Amino acid sequence: MGFREDVSITVDALDAFARDARKREGPVLRQERLVPLQNALDVAHLIEHGGLEGQTLQRFLDTYLAASTRLHHPGYMAHQVAVPLSQSAIAALVDGFTNNAMAIYEMGPAAAAVEHAVINWMLEKIGWRPCVSEASDKTADGGGVLTHGGSLANLTALLAARARVAPNAWQEGNPSHLVIVASPNSHYSVSRAAGIMGLGPVRYAPTDSAGRLDPTRLSGFLAGLQQEGTLPLALVANACGTALGLYDPLREIAHICRQHHIWLHVDGAHGASALLSQRLRHLLDGIELADSVVWDAHKMLRSSTLCAAVLTRDPLALDRAFREEASYLFHEKDQPGIDLIHRTVECTKAALGLKVFFALASQGEKSIAATIERQTAFAQETAAYLRTEPEIEVAVEPQSNIVCFRFDGPDSLQLKLRRRLTESGNFYISTAEALGRRWLRIVFMNPSTNLNDVVALINELREYLKSGV
Repeated sequence: MGFREDVSITVDALDAFARDARKREGPVLRQERLVPLQNALDVAHLIEHGGLEGQTLQRFLDTYLAASTRLHHPGYMAHQVAVPLSQSAIAALVDGFTNNAMAIYEMGPAAAAVEHAVINWMLEKIGWRPCVSEASDKTADGGGVLTHGGSLANLTALLAARARVAPNAWQEGNPSHLVIVASPNSHYSVSRAAGIMGLGPVRYAPTDSAGRLDPTRLSGFLAGLQQEGTLPLALVANACGTALGLYDPLREIAHICRQHHIWLHVDGAHGASALLSQRLRHLLDGIELADSVVWDAHKMLRSSTLCAAVLTRDPLALDRAFREEASYLFHEKDQPGIDLIHRTVECTKAALGLKVFFALASQGEKSIAATIERQTAFAQETAAYLRTEPEIEVAVEPQSNIVCFRFDGPDSLQLKLRRRLTESGNFYISTAEALGRRWLRIVFMNPSTNLNDVVALINELREYLKSGV
């Protein structure tokens, strides 16, 4: 069989997979054991002998999809990963087939053109004037690049921040007094970036009772660091936090960072998409004062994974983040476009912009903004419902599509309840530590999830409580 026939088999299988999930047929997830699953997929035989086409492909997909987590199922409420628009998945197919590794323009002109446009669109949403020329535009207010995920994006932004305070770090190493300052509720990728960069532990700034950075104490904290001889490389603010989905007060934090001459990095991986909504963008008030922003399209913009933007107010900041040379890539050459390889860890880079472009181009900004508003309002509706239920505590009033709650009892009870849910497969939620305790955590990524699904979830959890968990 040929490409067209195998694609047809694949599309039919995926269409049935999503259709059945939307109708709530079958579990959200099946946690099968690794080796039996590999045997069922017949991976060893296929690797050795080949033949993954036609009916063999059909059988493989049947087994593979049966064991896959069904994000299209309304019971999916676990993690900040989009239920991707089908057009974005089509973009992934186009990218995979053309295979244009577009970190240098000559390898993927069309992909680079789309990414450049997507980056400019994001810069404008933040409030920065984009670079519209083919080369670096020194009159622009912003620059950027797309990377494979928010963790890599945070690392890249922090490397750009280091270039400002320690421009010789690539040749001489880090100054011994250099640190990253962040909220204790920052994403783990921030402390991971600090470790990769050889900076040692992150210094955690004071927070308010809800875990947001506290501007009333931040200036004194930063002054204390500077008095002890510590040089903050950057301060990382959340927009929004991973556990509770709360936004730090960006405008106040930005003014304090400017007073202390500290780079402000906003981790907006999940929450920056609220910039599309006139009703919600006030949550990001002051983001235009940041020095860098991370924004994941594979979350609320409904792009397929992975697609994360690193955006900087200084259009040349990312070009200063890296210092390596490679004669077969970096040299004077005539070309009509722009190379992005100077701005990324990656040499081989997928056409990430195509995924978010297809999502935006199929739905339009207003439709995606309406979905973001709906999911946020639904989280607030869910929190109001949960507060009426006995023995349930809601952590905070939601500012995004994240709701954290817990049943009366120890942290271990919340973990046991979540384990029982995972075993049953009817619902898929996560847990998080925040405010000194363990919470059950719902993330409303699926626009098909409604309050009836939440009520059914709570009823199932109550049945586990009655049975002694």
